[in-house]
Amino acid sequence: MRKRVAFTAGILLAPAVAFAETPSVDESVALFYEAFDMLWLILCAALVFFMQAGFAMVETGLTRAKNAANIIMKNLMDFSAGALMYFAVGWALMYGDSVGGLFGTGQYLLSGADEVVLRDWMFQVVFAATAATIVSGAMAERTKYTGYLVYSIFITGLIYPVSGHWIWADEGWLAALGFHDFAGSTVVHSVGAWAALAGAFVLGARRGKYVKKNGTTTVNAIQGHSIPLAALGVFILWFGWYGFNAGSTLSGTDPDIAHVAVTTTLAASAGAVGAMFTSWKWFGKSDPSMALNGALAGLVGITAGTWVIGPGASVVVGLLAGVIVVASVELFDKILHIDDPVGAISVHGVCGIWGTLAVGLFANGVNDPGVVGLFYGGGVSQLGVQLIGVIAVLVWTLGTSFVLFATLKAAGNLRVDATEELTGLDLSEHATESYGGFQIFSNV
Repeated sequence: MRKRVAFTAGILLAPAVAFAETPSVDESVALFYEAFDMLWLILCAALVFFMQAGFAMVETGLTRAKNAANIIMKNLMDFSAGALMYFAVGWALMYGDSVGGLFGTGQYLLSGADEVVLRDWMFQVVFAATAATIVSGAMAERTKYTGYLVYSIFITGLIYPVSGHWIWADEGWLAALGFHDFAGSTVVHSVGAWAALAGAFVLGARRGKYVKKNGTTTVNAIQGHSIPLAALGVFILWFGWYGFNAGSTLSGTDPDIAHVAVTTTLAASAGAVGAMFTSWKWFGKSDPSMALNGALAGLVGITAGTWVIGPGASVVVGLLAGVIVVASVELFDKILHIDDPVGAISVHGVCGIWGTLAVGLFANGVNDPGVVGLFYGGGVSQLGVQLIGVIAVLVWTLGTSFVLFATLKAAGNLRVDATEELTGLDLSEHATESYGGFQIFSNV
């Protein structure tokens, strides 16, 4: 099982020792490996950071023009406020000295950190910000900005680091069971999605989304204002995902980078195709927003198993993720009546579950002989461990997020009033317009 942090420091010492015992090999080669790994992780951290722009564009494009600046501000503060909290306490809770495998302690404010820890913090903080920003889309167009800031601080400072410790810290209790999540289908994406589900449930739907009359609920589509912006966001996210997944090899000299990049590409491509054909069959036309979300679904689906699942199986994982995301979006919207403007719960939560469980089905044991799925002769043991992890993270995140959002609601700091929602959050929350000089028509 790969270590999540300080992995390269370990493998770099080995060449150094070997070179000391083999005078014919110049010690400078070891320094090259060390420097290259440093560059690799910082570069990949920058790629994952760029995903914030992708999330911002997807959410902006799939919501109304009158809320675009509010979406941008939330994505900006997800990272900015979140990075400060992860620096203060989040890193310590996630990677500090383990307390019973439940949470870490020590290294608050990165005290005593050397260059390797600083490098690892930089790579990890962008993952924390990704988990936080997933919630923005699901709660878009009706959330108070001040309440959202409180949430951002709590997820990066408490909710995400604790469950992350269970899985990615060496002493975490799920890690000890053998739970495998290479780059974060559950650790990152499901955490963000379950927080989004709790938030959307407590917050309630946008005005006019679900209209009840004579005991019947009519579901009204509220169209986003720019599919091109949403598409740009998806391409940015796909691009950044190579830092997300391939970067999780934690070494720029690891040949498995190629394997991870290939499975990531194939799953995303299959997800887009699967969602396109599913929407075509379901709605009679191929839906661009569903196809775009299908690509993201494939990416989320392969993230847990990208290192242990082969290229052929990655196509299956991505294709099924594309089918699942369309069905899930329809389930939450048309049956459960939970208003998620961008489909974040389905993409990151439901497909996060699928991707995590897929490890227990499709892991082939080649890169990690300790992780073998059902379809490759490993029995149901790995699948069972994956299921335990999925349930544990779901219960922790839903529970803590529900308490947080219910508290904000009780304090009157969660939802804007009807007038502010109709006016748009750009004006009511930020006193600005995203499209100055353009007349925006909206009666919802």
